[in-house]
Amino acid sequence: MQNYDVVVCGAGPSGTIAAAQLAQAGLKVALLEKQFLPRHKTCGGGMPMVMQSQLRDLAPEAFVESDVTMMRHTWKFEDAYLASMNPRSTDERLSLWMVQRSIFDHALAQRALDFGADLRDGIAVRAIEPESDGVIVRAQGIKTGSEFTAKARYVIGADGANGVTVKATQLRKKRAIALAMEIEHPHHWGDGHADLRPEIAHLEYGAVKRGYAWIFPKADHLNIGAGVFRPDNQDARSDRTLRAELQKTILDYMDVLGLKYDRDALKFHAHPLPTWSGKEPLHEGRILLVGDAAGLINPLFGDGILHAVKSGSIAAQSIIDGAAQEHTNRIHAEFAANFDAALNLARIFYQWTGVCYKYGVKYEKSTRYSTQLLCGDLLFTDMAGRAMRRLKRSVRGNFFPMFNG
Repeated sequence: MQNYDVVVCGAGPSGTIAAAQLAQAGLKVALLEKQFLPRHKTCGGGMPMVMQSQLRDLAPEAFVESDVTMMRHTWKFEDAYLASMNPRSTDERLSLWMVQRSIFDHALAQRALDFGADLRDGIAVRAIEPESDGVIVRAQGIKTGSEFTAKARYVIGADGANGVTVKATQLRKKRAIALAMEIEHPHHWGDGHADLRPEIAHLEYGAVKRGYAWIFPKADHLNIGAGVFRPDNQDARSDRTLRAELQKTILDYMDVLGLKYDRDALKFHAHPLPTWSGKEPLHEGRILLVGDAAGLINPLFGDGILHAVKSGSIAAQSIIDGAAQEHTNRIHAEFAANFDAALNLARIFYQWTGVCYKYGVKYEKSTRYSTQLLCGDLLFTDMAGRAMRRLKRSVRGNFFPMFNG
């Protein structure tokens, strides 16, 4: 049996950030990843440019494929509204970075390795066994079948919504699970609709009920997807008709924008999105949850990469400080109030998306505000009341009683 200070399960953004920070602090760390790196990861791959403040030692050129500065919004593929994230009246330039998760995650894993973490990929965690003075982690090589057994003072669960870590605890028993589906479609710039450009992200709000669709530009392809949200502790995966609906939305989006494709050759990838549904314990004994495993996906936008990175850093620092039992409180201090406000807006937005599109999304400042919210420059706690007041004024207070209170 091998001994570590910390075993990190999962080499996504939260796990790799935690492992790197712990190793930098001189702790003995194992970073376990089920797949061999680099590996495909189903994800839109959009993140705010403020990620650079978290990764100052990595050059963006190593993983950023498109620098998006505009959003093209549509309602049921019509009523298009193209807006800049940086209107002329603004001084600070904001943008969204588009990455391939295979490249981005591999860069972060290599960074953790460079800082001294023991990176082991192609090894699947099979069991996690808490003990009074540590945690036993049992894993197995996915190709070799070789056994890996280790004891750690702490385990960080960064292995996602369906990971072994959370299943080894009594945590996260009631979860709000959104469902997203996407494809990676090869693209030559200049083909299709004139607004298919590397600096434009496309967002469609009416084609899928209680959700949205997107087209994100990458270097040589488009990430095209659609997702459905369930803000109130519901699991979208239980809807058996949903996958067909999401597939149809993706195909319709491609048709509308003039993209050529072979239907039989398309590979659809579905994945769960564990969204924030309120405060709950995120550590149990010596096991700490981060990223998707902790449900740290914004319930309105569905973004999670920046939050994953922040939570991985919080978990690492809690252990470094000898304050692992403060992990939940520290996560809540960072996210809870802001995500609670976003959740309240999500309940309105995904119930009354048409009204919100007409009076909210198409508001001249909304794209800039949305980008600021994604970057953390603006908080939902500051925006929620303002957004509701604007909606009430726009519809003259006569539409929905829910807008009051």
